Order: sequence, then C-alpha cells, then structure tokens
Amino acid sequence: MEFTGEATMNEVCYIHSQGKKLKSEIIRIKGNVADLQVFEMTTGIGVGDDVEFTGELLSVELGPGLLGQVYDGLQNPLPKLAEQCGFFLDRGVYLSALDEIKKWDFTPSVKVGDKVEAGEKIGFVKEGIFDHWIMVPFQLEGVLTVKSIVKAGSYTVNDTVAELEDEKGERHTLTMKFNWPVKRAINCYAERLKPSETLITKLRIIDTFIPVAKGGTYCIPGPFGAGKTVLQQVTSRHAEVDIVIIAACGERAGEVVETLKEFPELIDPKTGRSLMERTIIICNTSSMPVAAREASVYTAVSIAEYYRQMGLHVLLLADSTSRWCQAMREMSGRLEEIPGEEAFPAYLESLIAAFYERAGIVRLKSGDIGSVTIGGTVSPAGGNFEEPVTQATLKVVGAFHGLSQQRADARKYPAIHPLESWSKYTGIIDKEKTEYGRAILFKGDEVGQMMKVVGEEGTSLEDYIIYLKSELLDFVYLQQNSFDPVDAAVTPERQRHVYDLLLQVLTAKLDFAGKEEARNWFNRMRQNFLDYNGKEWKSDEFNKLEEAISQLLAEKKIGVEANAEGIVG
Repeated sequence: MEFTGEATMNEVCYIHSQGKKLKSEIIRIKGNVADLQVFEMTTGIGVGDDVEFTGELLSVELGPGLLGQVYDGLQNPLPKLAEQCGFFLDRGVYLSALDEIKKWDFTPSVKVGDKVEAGEKIGFVKEGIFDHWIMVPFQLEGVLTVKSIVKAGSYTVNDTVAELEDEKGERHTLTMKFNWPVKRAINCYAERLKPSETLITKLRIIDTFIPVAKGGTYCIPGPFGAGKTVLQQVTSRHAEVDIVIIAACGERAGEVVETLKEFPELIDPKTGRSLMERTIIICNTSSMPVAAREASVYTAVSIAEYYRQMGLHVLLLADSTSRWCQAMREMSGRLEEIPGEEAFPAYLESLIAAFYERAGIVRLKSGDIGSVTIGGTVSPAGGNFEEPVTQATLKVVGAFHGLSQQRADARKYPAIHPLESWSKYTGIIDKEKTEYGRAILFKGDEVGQMMKVVGEEGTSLEDYIIYLKSELLDFVYLQQNSFDPVDAAVTPERQRHVYDLLLQVLTAKLDFAGKEEARNWFNRMRQNFLDYNGKEWKSDEFNKLEEAISQLLAEKKIGVEANAEGIVG
C-alpha cells in the first residue's frame, strides 16, 4: 500500500473494500510503501481501494464489564456479534468491547486537590465478587491533580467521572474506560518481585513435584489427545487465583466450542456459582484469519495485566501457542523474510520470550500485590519436543509439564510425564522428600525397562520391590480422578499428609518371601490408598483407612532404608 504523510509501525488502518471497512495493522514500512496484515478474510480487496489511517495502535478497551465475556481476537464480543450477524459473522463489523448502556455504582476514593499518578485508583465499582478499580489511564505521565470528581452514584462507562490536570496545566477528562496498546506491557507498579509463592492448583503431581509459582510461567507440550485442554480446564477451575483468562489462539473449532459450552456450566468452588463470572475467554479458532490469531494473544495478556493492576491474581492460559507461532510463520513468509528453523521466523525465540516476560508478580504503589501467571500449551507435530516452538518456550518458562502419549493411552491422568517434566519453583512439600519420591520413580522405571527384556523371573526381589514402590506412587499419588468430587481437587494440607503416609511405605524395608507375596501386598496397599483418596478429609472412613494402611505396613516393615533415615521420623 502506498501512502503520503506519516505512518507508524503497528498503526491500525481500515481498508475500504466492497462497502466494508476491514481492520488491518501496519507490520512493515519501506519508504512510502506499507505492508498491512488484515484481520479479516481478504477476499475482494483490490488495487485502488482506499485505506484510512487512524493514527492509533492496536489497542484493547479496558473498564468494568470484561468478566464473563467471550471476545474474538480483536475484542469484539462474540454473543453480540452473533445477535447482529447470525451464525456466520460478517466482515467489517466491529462492536464496543464494553456494555455502554449498563450503569455501574461508582464510589470515589479521591477528592479535589489530591495528587495521583498513572495506574492509581480514583474510585471503584462492584464487578461480580471483586472491587473493580477505576484507575488513572496508564498513558498519562507525571503527577496529576484531581480537579473534579463525581459523587457516588450510577454511571455508564462513557460518563465523565473525574477531571485531572497534569504538570503542564493540560486537563484530562476521565471516564470508566480507556484504551491501551496491546503490545506494550503495563508497568505502573512500584516493584517487580521474584515469583516465590506456590500457585496452588490442587493437582498433586503439579503442587508436589512440578510446581508453578504465582507470577511464574509454565508450558504444557503434548501430542494430540494427551489432555492439554482438559488439564487447562481443571487448573482454571481449582487454581487459587482470582481471575482466569483463556486465550484460544488457534485451537480447532471443536475444542473451542467445547470450552464455550462447558465453562458456563462449571461450578466455581469459591463462590458456588458459574465459573464464567470470573473468567474471560478470547476466542480465535484455527478457521479464523491468521492475523487475528496473533492479536488474540496480546489482547489476553493486556487484560490480564489490567486486572493485576488492581491487586488481583490472574491466570492466563494460552491454547495453543504453537498455532500462534504458525501464524507468525505464515506472515513472515508473506513478507519474504529469511526463514529460521522449520521456516519459522528467525526472531521466533525473542517474540515467545517477550510474551512470557509479561507474566510476573508485582507490588503496586498502593502496597497491594498482584500477579499474572502464564501457562501456554504447545502442540508439537507428532509429539516431537525437539521442534522450534517447544525448544524456544523451554528456554524462558519456569516449569515444564510434558504430556506423554504413552501415559494417556494407559489412561493415566493427568498424563504429565513425571520423569521428563521439571520445575524451577518451590513446591508445597520439602524438596528432600519429593526428591526421594522422584528417585524411586527413576529406579522403578529402570527396573521396568529391564523387566521387558529379562522378564519378572530374571529380576531380583530387591529390584522388584523398588518397581512395585514406584508403581504405587504413580497410581495413588500422581494420578487423580477428575470425576471424583473429593479426589478432583486436593488441598495442600491433605497433599502433605497423604504424601507423608505414602513416604512411610516408600522408605520402609519390607520382608517378603517372594515376588508373588510382594505383588499381592502392594495390590492391597494400592486399593487402600485409592479408597483413602476418595474419602472426605478427616472423616471417620478416612481415619479408618489410614489405620488400615498403617497396620498393613506394620505387617511387613522391618526397618527403614539406609538412604531414608533422615527423611521420615
């Protein structure tokens, strides 16, 4: 596209074609020629079509009313689009992201003469169970003086609620909403902290062995059918966060439809109401235009940072970052850039790193703590973790939850591979104890591989007991029944208690006459633990089964393994 005058990278333009205005973004400028990526189907665009420059960057609309919404990658509310366009969405239709008619009960928190800065609160409205802060827009600089503020009352997002004056004497009118460029990180905080507090997901294998930190990052690579989307849904339901944002950036339409159908029906354990009331879904399927797929990721992370600025803890789940990277590969190819590995752009790693770096836990100027935790799924072709997207992601994330096709086929859920996965964060159980459990898993895996060659009869009783211990740990602790109302979500207190009990078995020296006796004993122990996992915490049945486990252990225990004497009491 040729232009006269000035143009800016990432500036939003509208192409006038066949009576429609198609939204696009400048992605390269050479002299007076600009390359645009169009966020719609490009059918019908031709030479001579007029292009309208807006002078604005691609932005997200921020304000009360975001929670519970389903947006496309450009933040158009999909239910309203469907009402206007029917089942097949029209090109060139763009709606306001926020309800401009609904009135919100605004309570001011500043008075005339007060000094404020960007990102600070001037008042709040109730949005569901949260106090939604009405803040000084993030783009305003310096110290501002409050010149007027409305009284407590009901206002729409477009009504003026305050007037501020900056250090130059310019006046700024504030409403309850404002825009923010999606590719600029929001940094109106006092201090960025190191993620150290464990993000409780209530999944044993994650919280105990491969934990995630509040404000941290993690990735979930896995082949088709290994349970990436299901794991995300379970995490979003039970994780101890305030707000969940799902960015469906290029997943198949069937999976996205499943998410849209299930989320409103899921009951939030915190409130007893619909989980959608504290969820935002950015919906962009693989059948939608490629350019919008990239925008959806940035839209989601900008909204997440906005709620972090209110002192809330946000979990952003991107599904799947592989499709986002494929969109970048397609656009890079059209720009005729020099390709990197597997034709992905040479700057793939830096873009992935820039996205995950927008996670973090921060201390606001008010002293409140807020966080954005980012978890991204990766869909490597054929489950090959050596491909560029997975490798680039592993360089920047703090935890790796690798899903295994073999475990999924064996109906071991969640299908996270306990030996290939890792985490840099601190879990809820002492590291010495978890390392002992991981050592049992590694040794048991080695014995299992050996048994495939020499058979059970070619294995010593000592090695066979290690194998049975590893199988016990796998079946009763690493696996979890999402359909069981008790076992689906396990509190940290219960996880520590159960793991300590299980550790009594793993560290014990056991006396068996032969392999058959050992196998039968471990089968009884496993069944007791499985029943134990399904009983209410500290109930009579729970206590009876714990006693039965202790008695069964006492029958065969003759001491403690030499390398475990300092681990168990």
